Amino acid sequence: MTGEGLRSGQVADAAGVNVQTLRYYERRGLLAEPDRSPGGHRLYDEQAVTVLRVIKAAQRLGFTLEEVAELLETGRHRHGRPVPGLRERARAKLAEVEQKIADLTTIREALTTALDAGCDDLTRCAGSACCPIPFTDLAQETRHAGPCC
Repeated sequence: MTGEGLRSGQVADAAGVNVQTLRYYERRGLLAEPDRSPGGHRLYDEQAVTVLRVIKAAQRLGFTLEEVAELLETGRHRHGRPVPGLRERARAKLAEVEQKIADLTTIREALTTALDAGCDDLTRCAGSACCPIPFTDLAQETRHAGPCC
């Protein structure tokens, strides 16, 4: 970094985001407002690149921007001490991800079964006694005997 700081495009490039994302995070308070050059250009320090990378990594781990903002805010007030909430939040996020994986596994199994059964018409299949799609219990009254799907 030069003594002047990094301009918006440089920070965005270094962090792998676009300038609009950089400005959005700044408006949301995720990124501190930068100093300005005499010409009015935003001038960021190297820490801004690190913060942007942290934001993007946290998002890839499933944290919402609101959750990222809370984590960043907690980190800003820790004064060199560990952030007690981070581990708890990571555990909670892990539990959430594990539940999503379980849900997606159920969906995958139902879709695979539906494909294997040759389901081509959702309405007709739902009314069939052998419909493999989980909502068949909702269609109990409309079931009829006959070939599956």
